[in-house]
Amino acid sequence: MLPFEELRTLLDEKYIYFNRPNFIPNDPVSIPHKFSQKEDIEIAGFLAAILAWGQRKTIINKCNELLELMDYAPHQFITSFESQDLIPFENFKHRTFNGTDCLYFMESLRNIYKKHDGLEGVFSKNIDENDSSIEKGLIHFREVFFELEDSPSRTTKHIASPIKKSACKRINMYLRWMVRKDNKGVDFGIWNKIQPSQLVCPCDVHVERVARKLGLIQLPKPNWNMALELTDNLKRFDPIDPVKYDFSLFGLGVEGFM
Repeated sequence: MLPFEELRTLLDEKYIYFNRPNFIPNDPVSIPHKFSQKEDIEIAGFLAAILAWGQRKTIINKCNELLELMDYAPHQFITSFESQDLIPFENFKHRTFNGTDCLYFMESLRNIYKKHDGLEGVFSKNIDENDSSIEKGLIHFREVFFELEDSPSRTTKHIASPIKKSACKRINMYLRWMVRKDNKGVDFGIWNKIQPSQLVCPCDVHVERVARKLGLIQLPKPNWNMALELTDNLKRFDPIDPVKYDFSLFGLGVEGFM
């Protein structure tokens, strides 16, 4: 492991290098960047994060396919669709996410916006300002998301939860997009009910590999405890905004620096 100050310098330099607008076009974060209204950004971002596994080009294409079915007006569609409007969604598929999942996502998102004060309201409802992480918010979100009577059991696999010991990498990435605030142009910072210091670092294969090489992870399995371990170690370098280093770790991995 590098000495503390050398590691801090590396992480800070790579954060600055990768957290800039030219990161956007080839990343799923480009999907919510198509919109300007808060509700459109957060819905498009949520769907993009959920579909974010596999090749990034394929993810972006599939997200655009899904948004096209919503006439590129996700909030308006979610809050006003009729039953017949959902028929085209029956044929949507991305890896193991299929038409059944897609239909339930539309219904659940409508329930969230009509009865639960939207996505920010659900994720933040059980979070206290003294909580060290977003853990209770993720647990509550999953409970609300599947509260409808007709929720298919197969769809539950697409919403991770700390209760299931999952690292929750895609939802943690989504929350980074919504919560982190800076002037770099990648993350949106449009949510104010969750503090950046409560975010948990997304642990995809690139982040995990680089973090291990740098001595930031010791636990053997990519689960929730490992994500907390990594985040706690990153708080040594920036306790206010530790998840900014997701840019550093992901960038070092995906670009082949490490």
